[in-house]
Amino acid sequence: MQRTRFTPPAAGPTRRTLLAGAGIGLLGPGLAAPALAQPRWPERPIEMIVGWTAGGGTDIMARAYARFLEQRIGGSVVVQNRPGAGSEIGAAAVARARPDGHTLMAVTMPVFVTIPIERNAQYRVDQFAPIGLIATDPNTITVADASPWRSLQEVIEQARREPERLNYASPGIGTDDHLNLVLLQQATGTRFTNVTFNGTPQMRTALLGRQVDMAGMNVGEVAATPDGLRMLAHSGERRSRFAPNTPTYKELGIEVDMSSERGIAAPAGTPPYILQRLREATVSVAQDAEFIKQMEALYTEMRFLPGEAWGEELRARQARFEALWRRTPWRDPA
Repeated sequence: MQRTRFTPPAAGPTRRTLLAGAGIGLLGPGLAAPALAQPRWPERPIEMIVGWTAGGGTDIMARAYARFLEQRIGGSVVVQNRPGAGSEIGAAAVARARPDGHTLMAVTMPVFVTIPIERNAQYRVDQFAPIGLIATDPNTITVADASPWRSLQEVIEQARREPERLNYASPGIGTDDHLNLVLLQQATGTRFTNVTFNGTPQMRTALLGRQVDMAGMNVGEVAATPDGLRMLAHSGERRSRFAPNTPTYKELGIEVDMSSERGIAAPAGTPPYILQRLREATVSVAQDAEFIKQMEALYTEMRFLPGEAWGEELRARQARFEALWRRTPWRDPA
């Protein structure tokens, strides 16, 4: 009698296969999840450090993300603000933390990669493991409603007539707001005087009090509480749906593209199985309709990049800003 050989059907893609294919589950063979049960994690509250004062764009994003992360990991996440030195103090604290999955950082780009370029910083970018990029928020030139300027062109014309006469508020050298100014000056042949503050709330107060002429706040920061403020232009690729009447620099003939990008990282050396759980949880958060709705309510555009895909972009951005530093060191008065 002829026997028929039975061939089992091919297995469909597993969750892990899909995650790995998306570049989020694995960094390499060393991150494959062992068959044996892993130690319990988290064992205590997770501390998420924000290198800025409370109330800024990164702080608001971190607090929203923390609530959704808690639902997925079964533990509490506490946001701690450690402002200072353009977020260097907070980043250094995370770099020094024990890599056990109980300390995370709310990263703000590009300052995260520019600080080690411009100074002898207390941390290096390779001391962090990327978990995921979550949001983007273009930079603006914002003035008080009482300001005489109605357009960015008017500001540029006065800056050309009176170099370094106009004051510009930013949260620190090398931040996206400050680099927005550096690139604007380079593109328009102007010179402003940069005045640094610890964060957005202080910048807003100074702007409304007419202590500075303008500020480099983000679209979401202005759109969320616009009273007394007027955006003249922003440096995103296209008009923001949160500020549809505000032109982009490129519309005005100024080839500058600069945004604050916000994500989550852990100290390098964090156990692979914890990184994998964090990355999977972050994918889930980023796809959660309720989280997306909250980001929109905070006037923040989603831009998700998982794990190593974001890591590759960080390295490319680092090279880009190293080249900019060689051409136009931004430590000089700007």
